[in-house]
Order: sequence, then C-alpha cells, then structure tokens
Amino acid sequence: MTTTAAPDLITVEQFFAPPARIGARLSPDGTTVAYLAPWRDRLNVFVRDLDGHWPDTDSPDDPAARRLTSDDHRSIDTFFWSPDSRYLLYLQDSDGDENHHLMRVDPGRPDEPAVDLTPAPGVRVLGTQFCADRPTSVFVQLNPRRPDLIDLIEVDLDTGRSTPVAESTGDTTGWLRTPTGRVLDVGIDGDGTHRLSERTADGIRTVGRFSGLDHPFGPVPCVPTPDGSGLWIGSPRGSDRTRLVRLDLDTGEQTGVDSHPVFDLDTPRPEVDARFPSSLIVHPATGELLGARYLGERQVIHALDPHFAEVLPRLAELSDGDLAHVSCDDTARRWVVDFTHDRDHRATWSYDHTTGTARRLFRTHPDLDPARLAPVTPVTVRSRDGLDLPCHLTLPVGVEPRNLPTVVLLHGGPWYRDSWGYDPEVQLLANRGYAVLQVNFRGSTGYGKAFTQAAIGEFAGRMHIDALDRMIAQGCTDPDRVAIYGCSYGGYAALVGAAFTPDRFAAAVSYTGMSDLADLARRVAPFVRRGVVNSYGRYIGDPGDPAQEADMLARSPISRVDDITAPMLLIHGANDVRVHRSNSDRVAEALRARGAEVEYLVNEREGHWFVNPDSNIELYRTLERFLARHLGGHTAEQD
Repeated sequence: MTTTAAPDLITVEQFFAPPARIGARLSPDGTTVAYLAPWRDRLNVFVRDLDGHWPDTDSPDDPAARRLTSDDHRSIDTFFWSPDSRYLLYLQDSDGDENHHLMRVDPGRPDEPAVDLTPAPGVRVLGTQFCADRPTSVFVQLNPRRPDLIDLIEVDLDTGRSTPVAESTGDTTGWLRTPTGRVLDVGIDGDGTHRLSERTADGIRTVGRFSGLDHPFGPVPCVPTPDGSGLWIGSPRGSDRTRLVRLDLDTGEQTGVDSHPVFDLDTPRPEVDARFPSSLIVHPATGELLGARYLGERQVIHALDPHFAEVLPRLAELSDGDLAHVSCDDTARRWVVDFTHDRDHRATWSYDHTTGTARRLFRTHPDLDPARLAPVTPVTVRSRDGLDLPCHLTLPVGVEPRNLPTVVLLHGGPWYRDSWGYDPEVQLLANRGYAVLQVNFRGSTGYGKAFTQAAIGEFAGRMHIDALDRMIAQGCTDPDRVAIYGCSYGGYAALVGAAFTPDRFAAAVSYTGMSDLADLARRVAPFVRRGVVNSYGRYIGDPGDPAQEADMLARSPISRVDDITAPMLLIHGANDVRVHRSNSDRVAEALRARGAEVEYLVNEREGHWFVNPDSNIELYRTLERFLARHLGGHTAEQD
C-alpha cells in the first residue's frame, strides 16, 4: 500500500528511549530527590540535592547527580525512600518473570552494591509497608515457604535480617499491619467473598466480609488509620459508585469519609499499576489522610486536611495537567510533584509552602516539543444496547479528520481503564497519520460497578467494538483501513476482532494476548489462584467444569483461527507468566500452516510487558512497519 508524504515525523527512539529523568521522590527529611535516569540504556536510581542546580539532563561528569544502582540488564521502575531518609529501596525481577526482589541502597555510600533483602531464590515480593512503631523495619508480603502461600515478614533495614510475623493458612491473599502493631489478614472464601481478619495471640478474629462481585480484587485502597483502629477503604456498598469509607477494626462498621457525586474513587488501577498515583494522598510521617482522588474525563482531588487544602491549589496552578505523583517532607512544607498531561509527560516541579516559591525541576522528554504532539480528547459513544462507552480519540496533527486510517486500541485487564494523559504508543500512531480510538468497553473499572459487571459472560460478545461505527458514520475513519490492536486482554480483543468479525479489520495486532481462555485460567500463578474466582472465574468461567470449559473454548480465538483473513502481527515476551507464550505460538503455527499472513515477534528477555528501551524500540519499529504496509500510514524509514 502506498504511503503519502509525511509531516514532521518523530522517531521511534524519541518516543521509547529512556526518559531523561522520571519518578522523582523527595526524601522525608526534605533535602534530596531520588529519581530514575538512564545508565547504559537502563533506568537506574539517582539522587540530587533538591536545592541544587537541575540541568535538563544528567551528564556523566556531573557530580551533583549521584547514581546509586548499576543495573545494565533491566530497567528499574519502582523505588521508595525509607522513613528516616537513610535508604532507598527498589524492586527488580529477572527478564520479566515478575519474581520481584526487594533491594536496598544507601545514598550515603553510593559505591556500595545493592543489598537483596529477600534473597531466597524463586520468591516474589507481593507488597511492602512501613509502620511508625517499627521505624527501622519494612514489612514484606512474601512467599518463602511455598509459591502459593503469602506470609508477612519483618525485615530489618540495617542488617537485612528477616523475622516471620504471620503465616498464611492457605487462603490469604494479602496482609496489613497497623501503626499500633495489629496484624490483618485478607483472605478469600470459596464463593469469592473477601474476609478481613485480625491475627491475635488468641487466634483469628473476623473483622468484616466483602462481596467478591462488588470487590473483584478485595477492598482497595486499604490504608490503616494513624491510631490503628481503622482502615480507609474504597466501598461501593449501597451504591454504584466507589466512595471512601472508614472501616472500624473492632466493630466492622463502615462510616462514610468522602465521595464524589459522579466519579468513582480512582481505584483499583493504581493498586495494580505503579505508573499511576494512589487514590489516597497520605502524610508520609503522621499517616494522616490528606486527600482523595476521583477520576472522570479529568481528575478531581478532594482535600481532606486543612493544611493540604492550602497546598493543593498552589500545586495545581503549576500545570494545566492533572496532579499525579506527590511526595513531601515530614513537615509537608516542601513538595516534589509531577503531572499527568496528554502532551507533556510527568513534568516535575518543586514547591515550598513556607516561601510560596516553585520551580520546574525537569521534563521527562526535553527533546519532545508538546506542540508537535496530538491532543487526546475524551468522547462518549452510545453502544448498540444503550450503554455509554467512555472513549479517547487522538487525531494526527495538521491533518483533516476525514477518511483516516484508524487504529482501535484496547486496554488490558479488562479490569482496568484508559484515561486522559500521555501514552507514547498513542502519540507514535497519531504521528504516523492514524486516528487512534481507545475504548473503555464494558468491564472497564472506574465507571461504576454496574459498568464493570456488564462484562460478565460477554468475552467475545458485547464487549466487542461498539465505537468504531460512529467514527465511520462521522466520516473520520476509512472503513477499509482499520486495525485493531491491544495488549493482554486488549490482545485477546484484537484476536477476537480478527477471528469473529474478520470483515471489519484490515489488520490485527495482538501483544501478549490470550487465544485460549481455558489455558489462561489453568496457568494462573499459584499465589493468585484463589483470588481469580472473582475475575476469571466469574467473568470467563471455570475450566474444571466441562460445560463452562466448552463455552470458554467457544469464546477463544484459537477455536476460530481459521476464520482470520486479515494480516496478523503477534508480539510476546518469552517469560510471560500471565499469558503463556503458547497463546501466540499456537495462533502463529495455525496461520502459517494455511499460508495466512502473520508476523511474530518474540522477545527472549521480556515478560508480559516489555520494559527495556531496546525491546520497546524493536517492538514499535515492527508495529509501525506492519501498519504502514496494511493501512498506508507513515514510517520513519520510508518517509
């Protein structure tokens, strides 16, 4: 297919090379900022003095930028300060196997190697927590005894010594410890009901139960109150919307704390994706609740503390984006924050509430001019059965929106959501001349529990594309040049689109998508096997039941692979523990056996999501070439 002259192309490397800096966190003592920056093409942890000079990028000979980690194999993406500012802790796995270990580095001794605080082979850190009554320890959720048993371990930050606190009895899905030493066990019953219990010297006492239908992943967020007598949790009890309540640990009663009349509390996405800030903003030293986030087309933050009510408008005026990650010192006077924005990703600022002064510390991609990038516009589409579908539309800059090649881009999960903000793959596609339609289909979270539950039994059914017809009817989309693309569940949806409605798409791209729902359910990692009763079990089915297994197969693209006629691009990480690579292998083999057009990219050093910059550059070069061949968009190589 012939491509037209290309306007102002931005290279794949500019979109997917490591950011100059990202993820800034202020130390609790208010003196030092930790952040991620590239070293040998991998993101590593650096520190700088907050009050020092901040050039656009770090240079190798700049003594002010002190590198604390030296990982040239895999980028780091999650790190945090210890409460006393002495240490930085970070998580790291091996080639995408998701067996994350907790590592410690000392900013005062940058030349010393990182210390593995969870050194046992094969273990996986599933959560960490600091507690005010044990200031030199970190509490870790870990599976050292058996892959499916999650225990609570106390780790001394100085010595690395581990002490068991509580052990799973077999149905534990998570742990919490209050600042007063109370140990809480989140478990799950056979019917999917979540059970919150307190572990005491006298045994186990049930605090409360939560519907698995209304809480697919348990009560989230789940944050102890400073006095140790309660938890702040998200709750849809008696409502379609998730609001903030206080759960009394002695009585089990829920008391309303805050809510929004239209929007859900922004959960559970931050609990499963650290790229997004927590729905609760908590004082780092006192544990007091400062604010709560709600998310619709844009974010709304409710200040729940008088001091934060003064600070919040001063932070908000720093950007026309949405306030994202926030960190402050122990006095909550000095702040380092970044912002969600559709064209200026996570610009990072410092603010001093004592002096009222602020300055921009850095932009994550100083070589990307926001004016060259495409605005992301929230739109709502009415489905065929009357359900309003929140979507986001991104159009090429400087191009008349008529008969455009279009990519329907579907998020993973499906218990997840897309929202307004910067996404490098969306911007790459728009820059290559495609209209990009992101659909929050039924099953997405954040739009009320009825919207999420509308996906039960609808895999390969009404979750399929409803929004595309509107784009075609409005003349924006050329119906003969539409591709469907997604990752994880979105990859499954792309396979469904190609196999179940082959006449609708000129190309399809599945990135770690599942082709066999029964295989997906059978291969669930041991430590989450009980928990998926409310997700896979309720929404997809139980492969142990022959009738349900047959239905799952009928909804699986592998059963209809012979109906695929569109060219297919398959992408998979060889170490994927969520969707085994055989889900792509089998589709590729079947398509090749009958001479169908298929391209298959397997990365041996990645898992469910590609992390390393060179992996993503290879992926998106492959994607842009594939789409250009079949939809007629631009590529940097051709134009």
